[in-house]
Amino acid sequence: MGEILLPHGNYQELESYRNSVVIFDATADFCARFLTRGDRTTDQMVQAARSGKQNIVEGCMAAGVSTETEIKLLGVARASFEELLEDYRDYLRTHALPLWEKSDGRVLAIRRFSRRSDKTYETYKTYFDLGKNHAEPFCNVLISLIHQTNYLLDRQLRSLAKSFVGKGGLRERMYRARTDGRAVQREEALSLLREIYRELADAGRPELLAKLEKVALIVRGGAE
Repeated sequence: MGEILLPHGNYQELESYRNSVVIFDATADFCARFLTRGDRTTDQMVQAARSGKQNIVEGCMAAGVSTETEIKLLGVARASFEELLEDYRDYLRTHALPLWEKSDGRVLAIRRFSRRSDKTYETYKTYFDLGKNHAEPFCNVLISLIHQTNYLLDRQLRSLAKSFVGKGGLRERMYRARTDGRAVQREEALSLLREIYRELADAGRPELLAKLEKVALIVRGGAE
């Protein structure tokens, strides 16, 4: 019999979630260092970082009941990080600061951090501290990290979409569970009827055997 509730709640093990924690902490730090207090952009950037992280959490917790809801929430997380990515690119452009190329040695070094399962804000702190008086390294580190996270979320979404097409959602799983449960009950009933049939045949009760056969037909008919 198929499971109705799917595995869920393991968001702490997801690399996309671990990245999102770093992005949120670093964004709060960036806004405190480089944006004017009370600037509306601060609230928007921190909220986008928080939305990305929290929707990964909520999506993973909802996964047990609804793959459709998980896909929707991870899509919101993906959109929030894309918004945040644009904010960092805007900052570089409006402050005449360079966007590091993908082939830049600094970007390649940052990407290597992605292989670490224990990465935190402190993992990237050396690069963030370079930006105490200059935002260029800080922005570029966050841009690289957000790109990595978006790639992971895109991969998760493709996998979930494929699973949803193959297995369906909650309604489909409940229907299969009910159908499978009824099939088991019918097999148990038919097995019991066969035992009774053999006992009546041994006892020489043909009139009851005919009635028993009708009962067996009714039980089998319930499968249709």
